[in-house]
Amino acid sequence: MIKSDTLYNFIEDLFPKCRSITGKNTLETLEYIKKIVPINIKSVETGTKVFDWEVPEEWNISDAYISNSNGDKIIDFKNNNLHVLNYSQPVDTKISFKELKKHLYYISEFPDWIPYRTSYYNKKWGFCLSYNQYKKMEKNGDDYIYNVKIDSSLKNGNLNYGEFLIKGKSSEEILFSTYICHPSMCNDNLTGVSVTTYLAKYLQKINTQYSYRFLFIPETIGSITWLSLNRDKLDNIKGGIVNTCMGDNGKIQYKKSRIGNSLIDRIVSKVLKDTKNNSNVFNYDNLQDYKIREFAPVGSDERQYCSQGINLPVGCLTRTPYGEFDEYHTSADNLKFISKEHLFDSYKFLKKCIFYLENNKICRNLYTMCELNLGKRGLYTQVGGVAGLKGNEFNPLIFKWILNYSDGKTDLLTISDKSNLDFLDIVNAYKMLLEKKLINVVGDKTNATN
Repeated sequence: MIKSDTLYNFIEDLFPKCRSITGKNTLETLEYIKKIVPINIKSVETGTKVFDWEVPEEWNISDAYISNSNGDKIIDFKNNNLHVLNYSQPVDTKISFKELKKHLYYISEFPDWIPYRTSYYNKKWGFCLSYNQYKKMEKNGDDYIYNVKIDSSLKNGNLNYGEFLIKGKSSEEILFSTYICHPSMCNDNLTGVSVTTYLAKYLQKINTQYSYRFLFIPETIGSITWLSLNRDKLDNIKGGIVNTCMGDNGKIQYKKSRIGNSLIDRIVSKVLKDTKNNSNVFNYDNLQDYKIREFAPVGSDERQYCSQGINLPVGCLTRTPYGEFDEYHTSADNLKFISKEHLFDSYKFLKKCIFYLENNKICRNLYTMCELNLGKRGLYTQVGGVAGLKGNEFNPLIFKWILNYSDGKTDLLTISDKSNLDFLDIVNAYKMLLEKKLINVVGDKTNATN
């Protein structure tokens, strides 16, 4: 049984690592994930052409600091790995503050926070520091000399990513993607990595209709690389979700795929609606509201999966989206910013999305002329033990909705939407009709998940 502590402890363990789009810490993160689910770790060499991009040089760092004339370290990478501009070139020099401040990054609005900044494709070096730290240095004047060292390397190497395919009875795939490249920040995006890892672990134990593909990739260049090298797999992907920012106290938000009305868009929208209308069914304490957004070509890897020429049905699931919480890309996105409770709710929500996917059947009414006599088949009586029904009263209108629309073309999700009935109630009623041999399932490929 996966618990909230499990998801949170995963983040605690990986929080100290200085990850980037390449490098040993990113590889070590993948190795950690592999201890939980058997991902295949793939390596793509520097210089590999991937569409309009090239896999960059591999970056590694062991130390970095700024020290004063007494040799005291006033900015130290070992205290917080956000202190270094990610992908900084090596440097070892003495420099005046007038020149040094051209390489310094801070946020004056939040004077105690260290910003996260990167320079993947423009070779430079720099330090990130709090505004209060900057002001202390500024007091020494422009002519003050500092010792600056960044012990890093940029060399030909590899971009690494993790991939895990759980084969179902169908070759049609659902994709879950998350990015592993951010250093010591939690909501963005160790929460997405944690939830995705344990979602894969959960699915390993289930016989599913769909196949499920999991990707653990560096953001942007990772998805571009995977898409470029796996074009033969794209036709199998029938839906997907990018998981990120899943541990803060914001409401669940879903950004649709570019297609806008794909199966995954319909599934997530319906889960959100049912959850709000009947939260007790899912035992959620914190999912009382939600927001659905239209696609825009900005954000995370969904913009690559939905790019022109690719256009996969892939959306993005978050709590508060990237860029919309103050702590985003700062040292304040730490272990105190996220909660076990919200993290676990995000995990449970995705499990319900899988339940809806796996139970969304297309049925055919075996009696094609007029309305069936439900009374003689015992379908007007009270039905005990059916989850989500008030007083165990099973409304016979549910049967009528299913029977009327079981035309071999309409799925249960559509029937649930048209009737404004909870999908779980529709599934329970469909199973009863199936037992009574009043309907059959068109192209059924699996047993439903629980």
